[in-house]
Amino acid sequence: MRSVIVATFAAVIAGLSGCKASPPGKLETKIITSAERHFFIGNKKQKNPLPDTPQTWGDGKEAFSHYCVACHGMDGQNTGVPFADHTSPPIPSLASSHVQRFTDGQLKWILDYGIRPSGMPGSKGTLSDDELWSIVVFLRHLPPAGSQGVPDIYTH
Repeated sequence: MRSVIVATFAAVIAGLSGCKASPPGKLETKIITSAERHFFIGNKKQKNPLPDTPQTWGDGKEAFSHYCVACHGMDGQNTGVPFADHTSPPIPSLASSHVQRFTDGQLKWILDYGIRPSGMPGSKGTLSDDELWSIVVFLRHLPPAGSQGVPDIYTH
């Protein structure tokens, strides 16, 4: 009986040692990106009701600075965020083409509901619609990478 347990344990360990996750290939990435844009993330056609003005941008920057900087940095490009590249999946730069290709409605949907299991939380019920829409305006006009410094929470 003991030899059966030892053999089973050895087989499980040997099987698990061969398991290694590797980054997705080009085809996998293309399929997931397409599904994400067309099926998983809603509100593709919804338009931002707020005007794209300096005032709205400032309001968005203010809301972003209270709720988003811990993971995305002051500039939305992960500047000074020590764990941004160490999460799975890594926290994307909000200036990246991957993020910027979302419509305003899709960005609002992501802010409302989050992206599971990525760690991106939803803010529906925490932030008002105007705050969320103003963040979308801010995301469309992010400051240059590194120009806003490191979030205070990481400097002490």
